[in-house]
Amino acid sequence: MKRILFVDDESKVLDGIGRMLHADRKRWDMQFVTSGEDALRACEAGAFDVVISDMRMPGMDGAKLLSHVRDRYPGTARIILSGYSEVSSSTRAVPVAHRFLTKPCDAAQLQAAIERVCTLQDILCTPEIRRVVGTIGELPSLSTTDASLAQAVRDPDTSVKRVADIIELDLAMAAKVLQLVNSAFFGLAQRVSSLNSAVTYLGMEAIKNLALASETFRVFVPDSQIPQSLCESLQRHAHRTAAIAGTLPVDPKTRDVTVVAALLHDIGRLVLACRMPATFCSVTRATERGCQPFEAEEELLGISHAEIGAYLLGLWGIPNLAVEAIAHHHRPTRIPHSGFDSSVAVYVADLLARELEAHPKDAAGAEIAESDRACLETLGVAQQFAGFRQLALQIRD
Repeated sequence: MKRILFVDDESKVLDGIGRMLHADRKRWDMQFVTSGEDALRACEAGAFDVVISDMRMPGMDGAKLLSHVRDRYPGTARIILSGYSEVSSSTRAVPVAHRFLTKPCDAAQLQAAIERVCTLQDILCTPEIRRVVGTIGELPSLSTTDASLAQAVRDPDTSVKRVADIIELDLAMAAKVLQLVNSAFFGLAQRVSSLNSAVTYLGMEAIKNLALASETFRVFVPDSQIPQSLCESLQRHAHRTAAIAGTLPVDPKTRDVTVVAALLHDIGRLVLACRMPATFCSVTRATERGCQPFEAEEELLGISHAEIGAYLLGLWGIPNLAVEAIAHHHRPTRIPHSGFDSSVAVYVADLLARELEAHPKDAAGAEIAESDRACLETLGVAQQFAGFRQLALQIRD
């Protein structure tokens, strides 16, 4: 049974939540406390799968509480409840909260948020990886994009498109902006998967607050294990994959989410690089001997960067279609497909991008690995692959 902790300094609010979720008591062990201090004492007495806290509380507010929960109980999913008028102040919670919900929150919305994080915990993540991913509030950004964004948001003449273009250059920034815009703060009827739309919805002031908050975008600091060039190569591969995905014949209704999934498909490698550098280096050494990164990860961890990235982005509220495509981008035959969907597109785009990187001068004649050939046959796109390759060659850089 999942254990859920609710924190709010108003006992009437907690009573209302208890009544709303009364029918869920058979599947969730729910506890209610009225302060951050009481919440930490409850966590010490027994681990919780999810902590849901009000933002504004006297003494220890929601951001501070979830910071403590992140540090002491990283396997716990963290959700902030806040009012529409508190959006700017609640950016303090961006580095420590996985999800953001508005007050008042109806039962269906609250149930859906809890169910999603619990399902992600059960399906996508081992306990070890759950703890590793749980410590993440921010991912490392490149210093060049961080400086460019800071300069852009200070210029009153900067356009929304210019800011979106800068954010798109950086995986960490793109993921964080999509996390915030897909929170319930903005009351949007559907998930946002276009970065241009995300920046438009957030507004320049919110982007400025994010860009200038020291804990929101953490600049990547190279060391002896993880050099700057490696982080840059991850970014280049992500952009190439996204560009290729944008040319593939997916449904126009899902094109934006497909491109975002392609952009973020390897974000799990960034998680490993910044949280498990020794493991990341072991994987890198294995790839130098001809092993695929995801195969080395599965051997070392029992799970790959695909599932790790999908788990993190799922916690952050990135659209389910993107999370599914990211989770299965190396093994797309694990799930059923309805035609050339987003998951197939991200797999194909990643395969083509890796071909271009491995054979920059002769990608047109590159041999497809037997495992990928079999996968393309199973997906029903083997005959189309040569045409996809020609599209990719036209946009190689």
